[in-house]
Amino acid sequence: MTKTVVVLGGAFAGVQVAHRLLKYTQPQVKDLKVILVSKNSHFYWNLAAVRAIVPGVLKEDQYARPIAPGFAKYPAEAFEFIIGSAEAVDTTNKTVKVAVGADSSERELSYDYLVVATGTRNAGTTNVPWKNNGTHEEIAALLAETQEKVKAAKHIVVAGAGATGVETAAELGFEYGNPKDAAAKKEIILLSADKEVLNGDSIAGNVAAELKKLNVTIHGSARVASTSTSPDGKTEVVLENGEKIVTDLYLPTMGMTPNTEFLPEAVLTDKKFVEIDEFYAVKGAEDVWAAGDVVWKPRGSFVLADKQAAGVAKNIDLVLKGKAQTIVKTLPIDVLMVATGRSRGAGRMGPVKAFSLMVYLIKGKTLGVDKLPAWVEGTAF
Repeated sequence: MTKTVVVLGGAFAGVQVAHRLLKYTQPQVKDLKVILVSKNSHFYWNLAAVRAIVPGVLKEDQYARPIAPGFAKYPAEAFEFIIGSAEAVDTTNKTVKVAVGADSSERELSYDYLVVATGTRNAGTTNVPWKNNGTHEEIAALLAETQEKVKAAKHIVVAGAGATGVETAAELGFEYGNPKDAAAKKEIILLSADKEVLNGDSIAGNVAAELKKLNVTIHGSARVASTSTSPDGKTEVVLENGEKIVTDLYLPTMGMTPNTEFLPEAVLTDKKFVEIDEFYAVKGAEDVWAAGDVVWKPRGSFVLADKQAAGVAKNIDLVLKGKAQTIVKTLPIDVLMVATGRSRGAGRMGPVKAFSLMVYLIKGKTLGVDKLPAWVEGTAF
């Protein structure tokens, strides 16, 4: 009798779980079928979005590749790829309602096991490309539009000084802070709600020093209260302290909202992330697991999502074979690495700070786009 695993989300965690189950479990569990549901037909390497907004630096196939071809090597009866989005999950009857295609026609999927890997989106805005929210066409159009705005702007405000905000400001500063052609220079301002960037992390001072080298101006204790767009296309940014900044381009990066509206309230935390146990099984639901930013444990992170997805795939494999699950282990220490442009970086491994060159080589050099082909093909796992 067929055992069906439905995986919701076609990004870092979801694609990995699907590949691992098909690559390692299905050859032993012949009646296994994996259904991957993704709003995006392509795998969007959104870690590189901060660099992709700079015109001419990255080509589209470096940060986006179609998902389906990577699964073509598996038995046709063992895999199905659905371009759509989850609308409702019934954990009692084990069904998922999915809106499929351009007309959002409804399809109901029955599952034996469910994996939730739908990630997060930027809170309060849809006009920034930092997250994998939307179809491939929508994201590609948004990136192209943002590139044109970056190209035309002389003054840019990046709001939010977490990792995404810092890396965005750094990429812009690297390209436009002190260019060889003085006419190409742009003023880049980074707004930090806290006194220091990165919520005052131990590497905040190092990051601020790197941004200063790139001619990025940091405004500390500068929380955005409101914004408004004038007829000439400029944005007025009003801070909580009353200060007003008029800019050609406003790029908000702050705040993440989990994509969990389709799930029962009973399985969510007070902040609407998925509540999980040590096996990454969803509390209050049978045969459901979750991984990636949708669990935010302890925060959103590529490295954490990678480890979580591997652990979830392993536990589903064990359950299918009638064995006990194992505790999902991620990282023994807290690691934070921030790219500061295309030649340097700042970071730490636990309390130990990392050399700028090390961060550049690990992260900043490519922002991981070199891993995209192997991730889509499944050879990375």
